[in-house]
Amino acid sequence: MKMQSDFSLKPYNTFGIDVKARLFACFNSVQELQELLQMPELKQEQKLILGGGSNLLFTKDFDGVVLQNGIKGIEIIREDEHHTYVKAGGGEVWHAFVLYTLEHNLGGVENLSLIPGTVGAAPLQNIGAYGVELKDVFYELEAVELESGQTQVFTNEDCRFGYRESVFKNELKGRFIVTSVTFRLHKTHKLNTSYGAIKTTLEEMNITQPTIQDVSAAVCHIRQSKLPDPKQIGNAGSFFKNPEIPIILYDILKEQYPEMPAYPVSELTVKVPAGWLIEQCGWKGKVIENYGVHKNQALVLVNYGGASGDKVRQLAFDIIQSVKEKFGISLHPEVNIM
Repeated sequence: MKMQSDFSLKPYNTFGIDVKARLFACFNSVQELQELLQMPELKQEQKLILGGGSNLLFTKDFDGVVLQNGIKGIEIIREDEHHTYVKAGGGEVWHAFVLYTLEHNLGGVENLSLIPGTVGAAPLQNIGAYGVELKDVFYELEAVELESGQTQVFTNEDCRFGYRESVFKNELKGRFIVTSVTFRLHKTHKLNTSYGAIKTTLEEMNITQPTIQDVSAAVCHIRQSKLPDPKQIGNAGSFFKNPEIPIILYDILKEQYPEMPAYPVSELTVKVPAGWLIEQCGWKGKVIENYGVHKNQALVLVNYGGASGDKVRQLAFDIIQSVKEKFGISLHPEVNIM
């Protein structure tokens, strides 16, 4: 473990924002992490845990220590008649884990293909896409408490998962580092092809009896056609959560905007695509200096090179305000603004 100072975080966040950390270190095991946390010079430092940096917008230098999770490894730990339990290190790339499940013909995360970030970061916001959420296959995780250095196990119930939410974004925010996650994956596959353009894409691929591998391929095709590659254009994927609104409000808006899409959540609420709302406000494809809104997906804010985090944050707030004024709906960032 090497502690580095005045360390550039530009390569470590997918927005490509050029900020620095006063201190930076990477750990590759639970023991290394515990040793770092015991260092007297780090005890009082503000700490930021970094995975793939795909869900962050830095607006200034970080005056503390950034700890990057480098814990790798994927293993099957047990099986029963219907399920296989797979444990993955917190530093594993999420899509690499998805590929592992496909290679072993284990179902449950194929709809979550190509989501950027790491396994350890995935439970923090209960990642989801195309009708599937992480909580659907989550079994438990192990995490180290920053203050004590002790390891703790969290069950599905302990994590209090919600829509892009968990206990780690609320009561326990900034208190734990996820070192491993165990998933309960399916031997018998229950495909979810009803959400988004998956069914249409499979038809275009001339696939009538899809496998989990086919669903993953379709999801990858859709994501690549809509979302910019962070290696080419700085972005953090979907910047906003899809808002959930009362059906009563939706029915009122539907009279004024007949094309407004929605997905049922409960008997009383529906989920409205944030991208549609943003596009109706004229933001899709808008370029301001060296940043803006992506031309193919209004949910994605982009840094074309050299933009400051402050500028991108202001753009996000301007979008939120315009959607509120037009529709009376409040948008909330999915990305963590630092």
